[in-house]
Amino acid sequence: MEAQAKALGLRIAPRKARLVIDLIRGKNVVEADIILNNINREAARLSRKVLTSAVANAENNLNLSKENLYVKEAYVNEGQTMKRMRFGSRGYIDPIKKRTSHITIVVSDENR
Repeated sequence: MEAQAKALGLRIAPRKARLVIDLIRGKNVVEADIILNNINREAARLSRKVLTSAVANAENNLNLSKENLYVKEAYVNEGQTMKRMRFGSRGYIDPIKKRTSHITIVVSDENR
């Protein structure tokens, strides 16, 4: 059985978040939590919240044990981009793209 959790519209670039998510894909939930706890990045803190939520969904809604769970899927999609402008040299306007992310983590107890 599978349980999932999503965090939508997080204010971090998807390119940065994918570096962290790639580290936990396919790992045991306990091991993935330890990895995310020891990484000093904002993406690790946000991903850990999503992982904790997915595990809580599995325990409370499906009556699964945390020790038997592993990260079946973990991916980051691109969210909306906020477009801002900054004054550049010689009177030009330089665009700034503030990117957002959607993080999805699926945990399962079935065999890999």
